[in-house]
Amino acid sequence: MNKVILLSFDIEEFDIPEEYGEAIEEKVKFEVSLKGLKEIILLLERLNITATFFVTANFAINNETIIKEISQKHEIASHGFYHSSFSTEDLERSKEVLQAITGTKVSGFRMARLKEVDDRQIKQAGYNYNSSMNPTYIPGRYNNFFKNRTAYYSHYLLNIPVSVTPLVRFPLFWLSFKNFPLSFIEFVSHLTLTRDSYLCLYFHPWEFTDISSFKLPAYIKKHSGKAMISRLEKYLVSLKSQGKFITFSEFSSSLNIASTDTLIK
Repeated sequence: MNKVILLSFDIEEFDIPEEYGEAIEEKVKFEVSLKGLKEIILLLERLNITATFFVTANFAINNETIIKEISQKHEIASHGFYHSSFSTEDLERSKEVLQAITGTKVSGFRMARLKEVDDRQIKQAGYNYNSSMNPTYIPGRYNNFFKNRTAYYSHYLLNIPVSVTPLVRFPLFWLSFKNFPLSFIEFVSHLTLTRDSYLCLYFHPWEFTDISSFKLPAYIKKHSGKAMISRLEKYLVSLKSQGKFITFSEFSSSLNIASTDTLIK
């Protein structure tokens, strides 16, 4: 397999301050994410990069025009119905809403906050892949350190974990990107891409808005807004010289193996 980069963004209501005791009006939740989303779209157009956007149905219903525009050039996948709550019915309901808005097939799912959802339920709802697992240990969130590090099939559903480095399993996700030197992130990304032949990366649109005024820990507010856009641009330019950016669905279709509980690599 040629080296490929799966770049994704979780488009959701900006509700993370509520985890730290700050109530946020629904209107503000949408405005913060929408502002950052517009910055991301401009950057991807400038660099001619394709990405996958995991969208909550709630955000899509309230921002139909921009979600439909994104679907013309990028992949739209499901991020559930609401970001702060979940029921099994949301799997199928969110997919139906997104397909109605975009007029395109929705093949993938990612659970909010990377919480665990039964693969059988995701498959039954009509999805081809799930990208809801970070195979490392994040204190207070999850401990997936000993789970499959790279893509694998479970119950005939392709699972695409977030990329982590071999051995020590350093996570290549948004918090690492915010809090470690860019040169280090580029180095470990190169190591992981060389080893696995692909990278699975994810960010949130609200990271690319100035969120300094909200009651959030410094490690979440760091490098927000324009500073984050600048860092991401440098990072993506570096990755473009190492592999091809493709959508999660394209990655799924490229895997020529049986849909069994078999590790891909």
